[in-house]
Amino acid sequence: MVSGTLARYFGKRFISSVVGSFIGVIVLGAMIDYVELMRRGADWPNATPWLLAQISMYRVPALTERIMPFSVLVGTMSCYLNLSRRLELVIARAAGVSAWQFVMPAVLGAVLFGAVATTIYNPISATLQERSKRLESEVVGEVPSALQESTSGFWVRQKSADGAAIINAKTSQQQGATLGTVSVYTFDAEGHFEQRIEARSAALKDGYWQLDDVRIYEAGKPLLIEDSHRLKTNLTLEQVRESFATPETVPFWQLPSYITMADRAGLRAAGYRLQYDQLLARPFQLAAMVLLACSVSLRFFRFGGVQKMVLSGVSAGFLLFVLQKITEDMSKSELLSPIAAAWTPVLVGGLTGFVALLFQEDG
Repeated sequence: MVSGTLARYFGKRFISSVVGSFIGVIVLGAMIDYVELMRRGADWPNATPWLLAQISMYRVPALTERIMPFSVLVGTMSCYLNLSRRLELVIARAAGVSAWQFVMPAVLGAVLFGAVATTIYNPISATLQERSKRLESEVVGEVPSALQESTSGFWVRQKSADGAAIINAKTSQQQGATLGTVSVYTFDAEGHFEQRIEARSAALKDGYWQLDDVRIYEAGKPLLIEDSHRLKTNLTLEQVRESFATPETVPFWQLPSYITMADRAGLRAAGYRLQYDQLLARPFQLAAMVLLACSVSLRFFRFGGVQKMVLSGVSAGFLLFVLQKITEDMSKSELLSPIAAAWTPVLVGGLTGFVALLFQEDG
């Protein structure tokens, strides 16, 4: 009974500390992102403080989702350092409770927190991320952002009865259903270049692209300007989404269908597989962060060296983040399978924290 009561108490303390840390990260991320948007939005024709605040609010969940493991790391260290400072860990040890018994509630709490983040928080953040992109493109108007000018945008290739076409778009909305600043290069059935079509926007309809504000360039013919133009296509919305939808804007529950559609169409699905495997591994990643934090925060407070413990915990979390970025890049370059890329940082972090705790508590 005593052990169960202590477990519930430690679990509540852990959850409250992690939630407080995560809320602090959200507030800090919102402030930084809003200031950055204010700086970028100085040249946007339709920007207002309220619209920029809306864009920032929609973007913050996706930003904080990526640094969620650091919130758990900091929240766990704060929780157990406070318990040690108030001598509650000393009393628990004196009562015969081992370190593994008051670490386990935090591990289970982290798994629960990660499961909620994957199944509930991620679909919300993905939807809001897509909405932020749509609102940002409306605010930008006709003036492309610095990011759009410095990148080649999105590319997709299609074939129809009239021949082939290569479509490039600077912006994408509704996961590829609507494109902005479009360039189309058309080829005949023999593969010879025919036309270059420039359009302000393109919308995917049933069997064709609806192009607006069109300029058509063809060798040996004068420039042709049209208000609208239809470009035949055999692409479906699902196939277009595979080319224009980024994995971060696809909710967790829709990722399996995206992967299946990509495999059927013969398209690359490494990014979606990696995103899906990372979301599946998130509960265990947060549990690994708890083990890392506990390995540096269970020392008696009166022994000193708190600053060194906190620094070592933050350094371990940073190194784990670097490892995760490396495995992500290797997976996107098809040098590592998505499963290995998603689970390698989890295993490294979890085993490191477990071995450190085992050495400290059991010699």
